[in-house]
Amino acid sequence: MSDLALLQVAVLQTALVWQDAQANRQQLAQQLQQINADLIVLPEMFSTGFSMRSDVIAEPEGETLAWLKQQAALCGAALCGSVATRTERGCVNRCYFVTPQGDVSYYDKKHLFRMAGEHQAYIAGEPRVVVQYRGWRVLLQVCYDLRFPVFSRNRNDYDVALYVANWPAARAHAWRTLLQARAIENQAFVLGCNRVGQDGNGVDYRGDSLIVDYLGLLQAELAPNEAAVLTASLDLSALTQYRQQFPAYLDADEFSLSGYV
Repeated sequence: MSDLALLQVAVLQTALVWQDAQANRQQLAQQLQQINADLIVLPEMFSTGFSMRSDVIAEPEGETLAWLKQQAALCGAALCGSVATRTERGCVNRCYFVTPQGDVSYYDKKHLFRMAGEHQAYIAGEPRVVVQYRGWRVLLQVCYDLRFPVFSRNRNDYDVALYVANWPAARAHAWRTLLQARAIENQAFVLGCNRVGQDGNGVDYRGDSLIVDYLGLLQAELAPNEAAVLTASLDLSALTQYRQQFPAYLDADEFSLSGYV
């Protein structure tokens, strides 16, 4: 798009094939061909589903990362989504942000979902990550991070927060409510990308992917259980004007957390 103040975003709400990276990459490549956007968001662990078999599914920075670079170049869009990744320090739930030019940023999920044993299968990341893209500042977050508002508190350092997820249908109300709350309290756009279908453990997912503006209002949503693409145009000028007119961030409490500052 010629106007860099506008960011055309797309959230891909789709079913995933359990623990089959090749099948998921193939079906996602077909879906990506139909999308025209500046930024496309994929679900958490989009190549395998939310599996705790890190010994089986985690891969080094290889095939799926190369696929992301290829698809970003083909789409002319940045791609964001998380992958079970094997590193020197252990397996992590790594959220990649890959630009059409092949630049790679990543954030390793900090808050691991202990109720599913994620803290036993993966190692937590430490710092949060804000990516610069087309004049926008983009905060990368993964699923369970949504429940921890201090970690995502806007320190006037981001404009849009991305939450990639495999968030179960049983807790859909919490997902939707918290996405809107994060947008309101941080005066930022929020994109929540969740999957649909059922995983290999019998857990149901109904999607509820949302694009939320800085007022907490829904810009786009899909019907429950619908596999489709959610799109919207984000306006940085409108966000900046709103922050100037209603500068609540100037009255925010000062705080620091060891390891995050």
